[in-house]
Amino acid sequence: MQFADFAARANDIEAEPADLAKTALLRDLFATAGEDLPVVARFVQGRVFPAWQSSTLDIGPNLCYEAIARAAGQNVTAADVEERLAELGEIGAVAASFDFGGQRGLAAFGAGGQSDLTVAGVDDELRQLAAAEGSGSQDRKLDTLFGLFNRCSAAEARYLARLVLSEMRIGVGEGTVRDAVAEAFLVDAEDAAAIRDDEAETEVEEAARDRRDAAIATVERALQVSNDYGRVAVVARDEGRDGLDAVELDVGRPVQAMLAQAGTVTDALDEWGEAAVETKFDGARVQVHYGSGEAGNAVEEEEVSLFSRNMEDVTDALPEVVEFVEAEIDQPVILDGEVVAVDDAGAPLPFQEILRRFRRKHDVEQMREEITVELRAFDCLHAAGDDLLTQPVTERHARLAELLGHTEAVSELLLSDDAEEIEHYEADALEAGHEGIMLKNPVSPYSPGNRGKNWLKRKPDVETLDLVVTGAEWGEGRRAKFLGTFLLSARVEDADGDDEFRTIGKVATGITDEKLAELTELLEPDIVSQSGTEVDLRPTTVFEVGYEEIQVSPTYSSGYALRFPRFVEVREDKTPETADSLTRVERLAEEQ
Repeated sequence: MQFADFAARANDIEAEPADLAKTALLRDLFATAGEDLPVVARFVQGRVFPAWQSSTLDIGPNLCYEAIARAAGQNVTAADVEERLAELGEIGAVAASFDFGGQRGLAAFGAGGQSDLTVAGVDDELRQLAAAEGSGSQDRKLDTLFGLFNRCSAAEARYLARLVLSEMRIGVGEGTVRDAVAEAFLVDAEDAAAIRDDEAETEVEEAARDRRDAAIATVERALQVSNDYGRVAVVARDEGRDGLDAVELDVGRPVQAMLAQAGTVTDALDEWGEAAVETKFDGARVQVHYGSGEAGNAVEEEEVSLFSRNMEDVTDALPEVVEFVEAEIDQPVILDGEVVAVDDAGAPLPFQEILRRFRRKHDVEQMREEITVELRAFDCLHAAGDDLLTQPVTERHARLAELLGHTEAVSELLLSDDAEEIEHYEADALEAGHEGIMLKNPVSPYSPGNRGKNWLKRKPDVETLDLVVTGAEWGEGRRAKFLGTFLLSARVEDADGDDEFRTIGKVATGITDEKLAELTELLEPDIVSQSGTEVDLRPTTVFEVGYEEIQVSPTYSSGYALRFPRFVEVREDKTPETADSLTRVERLAEEQ
């Protein structure tokens, strides 16, 4: 597929406001994508690599601006690109506004004077760009990007720029891709027409919707297991439902973590009758893979791989966890758990200590001497060839106990319908220095990426929120060179499954000069525009913020404001997509 054709289809999808019609356009794109289907399924989401892979393009906004400036001509600078970004608001519109044609050589044109870029070619060059490392790698990346933009039409440049910065912005979320795959390859034309026919008989339409929902559920299960939209799209097309049903967990290929929402013991017992109660550790989420698999990151026989909550490979940063798994486990497994920092007596240390180790790439051995970490496993997704996602909590914990019950890595699972007994369990967990308890529906399956009502987290201490930093202000006086006040936003998921961010307040309290310097270094590359002392930031960083009260307020776009907000820490283990939602803010405000 020509990249120009992809850009034209993406433009049609972006312009379509209706959800069902948007899904239909994406369905048609998938149906005609041919051998480019897996790439197209990722590109429409702004991805070059499958969600489970930790590979990234590692291209910051400034590098993208420089490439656009070079392709636009000798009289254009990166500063000009930033100025136009402030005016137009998003990088795709900026790229499309420049005339790259004057910079092209004859080799950039195909038949009829059209761009010669293909979807496969763009994918290949971006992957080569991502692989560049070492001395001169940034220059090579710039040259590659310049070459791509230099061959682009305005329409192609719009979507290439967005793809490079993982901001496709066409209203296509994971749910839209899932539905489009089902409709393209599992739903017949008559059912698709009946669903959209306002004059269809009710029974006919309902039957068609039931079959469509069943097809979507089949695709959803395969996505949960594989975490690869491109792979699932191809299997759906080539092998149908049988092929999708045969997709299994693969050791070495991380899946999205199942998530919890806040709740009470009363909520749990009223809903389930009985709760499975576990210790809530104050650590960093980690997924343990041990054994051999077919994943693209080349897990070898009896090799341990560790992945963060965001599916980043953190194996090298946690050598003692690797050694523990190698010593204690003798079969292929996929485990879910947390890594905690402990003192010399084995007592848990604060969360900030584990962050000093987590994802660390340098001086790991030195930090190992300073901070000891241990695994605390609480779930078993796969063991000895058996996928356990559909098994209940109790069965999965039993398998986990078989594997590691002889160690301190697995805590007791209490099954109880007695609130007082659960409170005693919680008191013991708190006395031992842990964060609290988790409440789980004993019969519930493991649902990757799902934040449903089957897992509830209960914290007894002062409430905090994990909020996205979307703006900041430069300080004054001795702090003038630092960003000193930070604009916070809560996540809102729109109808397409995409995330937007609504402001909820500013925080400037609880931050030392040393920390301000660190935060400025962290956030300055994400500045997209500036007006006076105020800057707008790309939503990439999550702060944990404490507060005294949530108040209704017209000042911020969320409709709420935090009373006495205080900075706690940077949540390096979270992305904007996993930050707290406005729905949670509303629920907490109601509970006050």
